[in-house]
Amino acid sequence: MQNINIALPSMGEGITDATLIKYLVKVGDFVTEEMTIAEVATDKVDSEVTSAFSGKVASLTCNEGDVVPVGKVILILESDTVENSPVITVFETPEEKKFTTFAVSEEKTEVEIENDVNKRFLSPLVKQLVKEYSLNDSDVANIIGSGINNRINKEDVLDYIKNKEKKTTQPEIKEIIIQPEINAVVEDETKTVIQKNPVDTTYSSSDVEIIEMDRMRKLIAEHMVHSVQTSPHVTSFVEVDVSRLVEWRNHVKDEFQKKHGVKLTFMPVFIETSAMVINDFPQVNVSVEGNKILYKKNINIGIATALSTGNLIVPVIKNADQKNLIGLAKSLNDLANRARENKLLPDEIKGGTFTITNLGSFGTLTGTPIINQPEAAILALGEIRKMPAVIETSAGDAIAIRHKVIVSLTFDHRIIDGALAGAFLKKISDTIQNFDISRKF
Repeated sequence: MQNINIALPSMGEGITDATLIKYLVKVGDFVTEEMTIAEVATDKVDSEVTSAFSGKVASLTCNEGDVVPVGKVILILESDTVENSPVITVFETPEEKKFTTFAVSEEKTEVEIENDVNKRFLSPLVKQLVKEYSLNDSDVANIIGSGINNRINKEDVLDYIKNKEKKTTQPEIKEIIIQPEINAVVEDETKTVIQKNPVDTTYSSSDVEIIEMDRMRKLIAEHMVHSVQTSPHVTSFVEVDVSRLVEWRNHVKDEFQKKHGVKLTFMPVFIETSAMVINDFPQVNVSVEGNKILYKKNINIGIATALSTGNLIVPVIKNADQKNLIGLAKSLNDLANRARENKLLPDEIKGGTFTITNLGSFGTLTGTPIINQPEAAILALGEIRKMPAVIETSAGDAIAIRHKVIVSLTFDHRIIDGALAGAFLKKISDTIQNFDISRKF
């Protein structure tokens, strides 16, 4: 009998640890090769760790919720099929990764339960609980899963059963009144109490549905609050005439898609332009560490991407200034698609130095986005609209229909002043407004 140590695999450049969300096996279970043994998370990307060997689980060496460094043993197997040394440590290199992201893959050990309304996927443990508590298909359909990809876990089933029992044994509560705790500051006994943020927390149970934030939303909330508390946010705006760009795209978009297999949107052009302008204004491509300003040599542009869950993730195009328009379009399309399918690798949301968010895809005219720490600025694109505009002609001023977009730059005022932000935006605007309509891809 040989011992095999299964270690947390490397999950990409710059990833040094991960949170162990849950073990999917217990001591005594028999594990087969390629079987998923644990769920881990790094920032906003959840992953599965699989075993490279078969054997019986001898020991779980970490606790759920622990932050585990890469290379640390998380599980020990006993196997009689390995004939090497008495102890083998399995540490998978980035090229031999044995993990995949969640949300689209289904474990082989899961059982699919289908009814007329929907399909639910239940682990063997959950299936056992369903059977033990005599839950029917309707009950299963009403259980809200809190796991990855809304997967139902043990706690979800037990909470559902508990709430179901309460509904049958307790009268309906018509109104809930919560007495708020006064958040006040008293300078001394003789001065007035100043109440902060008074709120009315009286509400009817029929008017309010309380839902716990999922793990990603909690991370986003913490990240946003941290950013606002860290950087003094200031936003500058510029209106850009994109008529030449619109004309060019309309002329080449069909040929571009036919030749390169991806749609040509306006975003790759703005990424290309931003990367070029950042080269001229390196003070924007920085971060702050104490009283030091860190100038980043690489231009890694993050693209804010909305997910179907309502959450947000920012995949990063590394070395964006070294890619042409074709490369940027393909990278953007690939990262955005895999972000929405939850297939991004951990290092693909790391290392950003500047972020762009497209508010216009939702019809928004402009906005003041929050800086993606530790970056120093974020560019927001509004909706491109047809607008009446005054233009200069040889015969004098005239009013014409032009395509316009409002572009905003939110920046960290500790290290970027209004003059620099204004000059940066003006260079963006001038470059787009003078777009070469005769250019090839």
